[in-house]
Amino acid sequence: MQRTKPPFRADHVGSLLRTASLKEAREKRKHDAISAQALTDIEDREIEALIRKQEAIGLRSITDGEYRRVSWNYDFLERLDNVESYMGERKIKFAASGPQPRPILLRVIGKLGGYKPHPMIEHFKFLQAHTRQTPKLTIPSPSSLHFRYGRDAVPESTYPSMDDFYRDLGESYRKAIRAFADAGCRYLQLDEVNLAYLCDPALREVVTDRGEDPAALPAIYAGMINAAISDIPPDMTITMHLCRGNFRSSFVASGGYEPVADVLFNTINVHGYFMEYDTERAGGFEPLRFLPKNKTVVLGLVTTKSGTLEKKDDIKRRIDEAAKFIDIEQLCLSPQCGFASTEEGNALAEDEEWAKLHMIVEIAEEVWG
Repeated sequence: MQRTKPPFRADHVGSLLRTASLKEAREKRKHDAISAQALTDIEDREIEALIRKQEAIGLRSITDGEYRRVSWNYDFLERLDNVESYMGERKIKFAASGPQPRPILLRVIGKLGGYKPHPMIEHFKFLQAHTRQTPKLTIPSPSSLHFRYGRDAVPESTYPSMDDFYRDLGESYRKAIRAFADAGCRYLQLDEVNLAYLCDPALREVVTDRGEDPAALPAIYAGMINAAISDIPPDMTITMHLCRGNFRSSFVASGGYEPVADVLFNTINVHGYFMEYDTERAGGFEPLRFLPKNKTVVLGLVTTKSGTLEKKDDIKRRIDEAAKFIDIEQLCLSPQCGFASTEEGNALAEDEEWAKLHMIVEIAEEVWG
């Protein structure tokens, strides 16, 4: 049976490969070769074309591909009141030996909990005005301002107690999410890498080494997320995307969902979960047994890290395996992650990206009708 509200049987995480025209315009803007308005005009044009392509292949959730962003997280977080970005040394590295993401870090420069109008509200309004389907907005989970940095991001002079920081960060998010809702957003996704990172023993050790308890963080993050979404309208859908890192087809973490599954599914009050399941690094489907009957899992069975097109029968077999643990009517299908979590994008071509999205739509129709 098809679904009338999100997440949809065929869905996608959000980011899409930047076009050559957009990359060229951004490069020119970096060197002041074009104006900020000229770049915006090109972004508008490219996003309109992107919307039409998503609609044409049958997707019912439509994003702007994150075309106005450099990164999936910094562009949102640095625009929160009293948060700033700066250049520093990354503490958590990607597995590949090649280039690492730019060393952009975040820190708190004053009390959180306030609100200033976020520029992504206007980005959403543009998307909403140009699609006939359901516009979807993606933002980083509040845990993104803590996990990578710990105390380094939070001055003791501002927050002697980390509990106060967590409370105020949840309040900042609550106000931002309410503003998106007031602008008309009814499908919002929190990109949550850190709960998946906490399934990796090596990253749990990183947290321990800096003096924090990795076993305590899932409940802390759940509290922040629940505070963040506590003021949404009753017809708004909130989903969460679980990811183990995505930069130029590389990754950060490994490990199945078992260590966080109970908190993830039964404490956090989102409606659905986009779950990375394209490789054995994500473990088996057994943790899905914790999912309550009123929630949905979108299986990320199609990789965005390679252009090789999966076989339909292999994907269908994996859906059947997952359905041994939860009702197939609680399942949907998507890529495992975005295709371009940063503007550089993953190592595949645009036609390969669209082939994967089109196949997902076809499989969903064949499985669910």
